Amino acid sequence: MFIGQKPKQQILEDYSRYVNPGRVSVFKQMGLDFVPGRREGVWLWDIDGRRKLLNCRCSGGVFNLGHRPPLLVKALKTALDEIDIGDHMLLDEMRAELGRRLAQLTPGDIQYSTFSPGGAEAIDVAIKLARGYTQRPGVISVKGGYHGHTGFALATGEDSFRNKFGPMPPGFSKVPFGDAEALAAAVNKETAAVIVETIPATSGMLFPPDDYYPRVRQICDAWHTQFIVDEVQSGLGRTGRMWAIEEWDVVPDILVSGKGLSGALYPMSATCHRPHLDAFFQANPFIHLSSFGGAALGCVTALAMLDQITEPGFMEHVQAMGNRFEDGFAELRSRYEIVAGWRQRGLMIGFELVDARMGPAMSIALAQNGVLAVFANHRPSTIQIMPPLIIQPGEVDFVLEALDRSLDFLTAHPGMLELIPDVGVV
Repeated sequence: MFIGQKPKQQILEDYSRYVNPGRVSVFKQMGLDFVPGRREGVWLWDIDGRRKLLNCRCSGGVFNLGHRPPLLVKALKTALDEIDIGDHMLLDEMRAELGRRLAQLTPGDIQYSTFSPGGAEAIDVAIKLARGYTQRPGVISVKGGYHGHTGFALATGEDSFRNKFGPMPPGFSKVPFGDAEALAAAVNKETAAVIVETIPATSGMLFPPDDYYPRVRQICDAWHTQFIVDEVQSGLGRTGRMWAIEEWDVVPDILVSGKGLSGALYPMSATCHRPHLDAFFQANPFIHLSSFGGAALGCVTALAMLDQITEPGFMEHVQAMGNRFEDGFAELRSRYEIVAGWRQRGLMIGFELVDARMGPAMSIALAQNGVLAVFANHRPSTIQIMPPLIIQPGEVDFVLEALDRSLDFLTAHPGMLELIPDVGVV
């Protein structure tokens, strides 16, 4: 047994003493000193068994198929009888099969995949590939975007994250999201890549004008600049499509996937690119190395995950549950003035409140009502609602009822907003 070897209080003390005391302190202030014990489907149970939460955070999409998805657990257990992680320097059957499957599922002529353990490292690969191929230094990202906390990925992000670590590499700049004219003015002969989260989650699930991504594609083509889409959160069925960018009928040069690719069991991400870019890797086949990138066991898990989300009816289920949420949101908005609206594609939802302080307050209130959901760091008036894609109608209703009770509490206790600690969540 691994769960409950020590009392909850001892776990909290050990975490504070040996891991991250600041985090323990913040969670205690928020009344969220919750230590996951049993986990199954859409649910998490506190280690002491007294409380459970329906997970609408999903770690940004890691738990797309819920906690411990049975088909994936079975596949991984079976694989352990034959294989290990593999040697990243050698060729590998499972890596080849996952690459073949992703080539079938990614848009347009995207063909090749480079594997990493996490999304931020996969973003680093994408930026390195674009810069190596073009021999240009410039990378343009969008304001309020988030691509991870490593190297080049961090350099694309907001100053609130990156400034604490000293000077960033040169060549990185930002433009407003959804503003094609600002992008057109910023791209030049030194621009290697434009990188955008298809749906910027940390900015509050924003959606661009309908012509934005076609214009980005045109601008990049005009300057021979590589267009990178970050689908670490929005991909793999989250929007009711395999990839969110498909909604705009645009093919990027590089598509980055992660989080859900792991099946919540084995860390896995992929940097998928079109054939022209592979000239760089063919000339430099060992230029990027990752000891745990494309681990054979992780490939088996990812393949089982892809099998499940491509089953007939899976995407239709995501869309149906999204519609059920939307109907519930409309009813809540009719009753609560503090609801400003929502932005949504499938089960990628930004629930908007009228005051920036209400996001943190709502996160706390929802947890007290049995739902784990967090506010968007760069738009704290937005609650990110990203439940597992396997969520069922009754569980959608549970979330809506928790929202109802939480909105009622915030309406009746406006003074609570003054007590909210200054915290940041990604």
